[in-house]
Parts: sequence; structure tokens; C-alpha cells
Amino acid sequence: MKEISKLLDYRPDIKVVDATLRDGGLVNDFFFSDDFVKALYNANLRSGVDYMEFGYKADRELFDEEKFGKCKFCDDDYIRSIVGENNTDLKIAVMADVGRCDYKNDIHDRSESPIDLIRVATYLHTIPTAVDMIEDAKKKGYEVSCNIMAISNTQEGDVRAALDILGRSSVDVLYIVDSFGALYPEQIQRLVSVYEEFASKYNKKIGIHAHNNQQLAFANTIEAVGDGVDWLDATYSAMGRGAGNCAMELLLSFLKNPKYNVYPVIKFIENYMLPLKEQGIVWGYDLQYLMTGILNRHPRSAIAFTNEKRTDYTEFYKEIIALD
Repeated sequence: MKEISKLLDYRPDIKVVDATLRDGGLVNDFFFSDDFVKALYNANLRSGVDYMEFGYKADRELFDEEKFGKCKFCDDDYIRSIVGENNTDLKIAVMADVGRCDYKNDIHDRSESPIDLIRVATYLHTIPTAVDMIEDAKKKGYEVSCNIMAISNTQEGDVRAALDILGRSSVDVLYIVDSFGALYPEQIQRLVSVYEEFASKYNKKIGIHAHNNQQLAFANTIEAVGDGVDWLDATYSAMGRGAGNCAMELLLSFLKNPKYNVYPVIKFIENYMLPLKEQGIVWGYDLQYLMTGILNRHPRSAIAFTNEKRTDYTEFYKEIIALD
């Protein structure tokens, strides 16, 4: 049984990462107004959030700039237009997706950039490239995390091999990513124990990024907290791809660290997130995402179901089980 003190006390090492612009940007193609982004930055400052992820460092050779908002590409000048010199305790992060970014050219030296943390996203089969990206970012002066995506779709032996490779790299944080929202708290506990084995061996931190297909993103995140995970991802109003993520308002209300203040989060949700929903931008738990979650499937079929405004849930269920 988990020690109650781990849930009632707070650990100074815990870091909260706001992924609203990045994961939430997958819902609206990153078309956030500058006013929205500045207000989110200020809300994060007031609420005590540790890192704000601005979006992706996407390769313009692969993605048409006219089809996406600024947070898809996260130019240094754009970030500076929001945060200035960012002389605050809030650090700035971006995600570099293996195979979808020109990291050698588009990620500049840390001394020339407002970015503090590069979050490398990889699948198991692209670990060698991820390591090259990690070393490139470290050489340029950044903090670096590595998100191993679709962890629910992997074999433990493969995960162990990947963690050993990453452990020998310069990465700072190793992330558990429940991309399909398929995991339960008991599975999170077992995964943390595997990650902890290598994190302890190589002196790394562990993070978690949860999705809410089965309405377990918050539960899985607080399970991870109790198991000793320090880096916690969340988004305002749980905005994120498909079923969304762990809700920032839930997470900050749970954490006992007095540095965190949920009121600015609530105020931002009222003033900015609710209007997004009123504009017709759709995210969050629904039956189609539950189905892909319990079947441990990528949510792309559920996203298409949502975009087509379908309501024939039973037919959709029959369609996706027929794919087995």
C-alpha cells in the first residue's frame, strides 16, 4: 500500500509542465491567438507552473506553414514576442518529434534562444535518432527530456532495452507516455518500477504524460506521484488530442506544494477555455475515445469519428473490433 505521507506531503522536486499549447494544439491545428498565449503564459506564472510547452519544432519541409498556427513551429522570435526575456521562474519548453523536425538547423544554441527545455518525442524503433537529438540539444546547452510514446503497445523487454540506451545518453528526464489512454493505475505502478530501475542507475528523473480515454489521466498521474514520479504533464481544461490529458485544475488542486495556486487556472479557463468550446473546438472524453482506449488503439479513428460528427457509437465499435 502506498504511504499516505507521499500524498499528503509535497516533494520540492516535483515539476508541473503545462502542455496546453502543444497537445491542445493538435485539436485546433495550433491556431491560438497571441492574446490567448500571453494570457496562458501569465496564468502559468501566477499559478506557479514550472514549465510551459509552447508547441512543436516542426520541419517546414514537411508541414505547410499556412495550414498551422505559430505553435506548430515555435520560432524563437515568436516565443520572445510572448515572453520577452522571460526573467521569471517559469521555464519554456518545446517538443521535437523524431522524423518531423530539422533539429540540427531549427534548434539554435541555448544562449541565443528563449527555450530552456527540449522534449524529444520518440517511438521505440526510433531510439537511435532520439539519442542523436538528445546529444545535439545537450551540446547546445538545453535541459532535455525524452517521451517514449505509445508505451502501452510495447513489450517490457523492449522498454528495458530502450531505457538502458537512453540512460547512457545525456537526457535528464525519462517520460512514461500513455498515448492511447489505455493504462490503469496498477500498470502505471509497474511501469514506474521499471523506469525507476534505470533512472536510479543513470541518475535520471521520471515524468508522466497521460491521456484521458478512460477518464484515468488524473488517476494515473496521481498514482505516478505516489510512486515517486516528479515531472507531471497537464493541460488547462484537459485540452489535448482526442480525449485530452490530465487537467491542470485537478492536478494543482491535488498537489500540496504551497507554490501552486489553482485560482489563476480557474480564471483562465473561464475567460479563455470556455470560449474555445463555444467556438466549436471539440476535445475530451467521449464513447469513441473510451473504445480506442480499452482496445489499446491509436485514437485516430475516434478523432475521425468525432470530426465527422457521427453518433452511431455501436457501429463504430463494430468497425474497430473488426480490425483485429
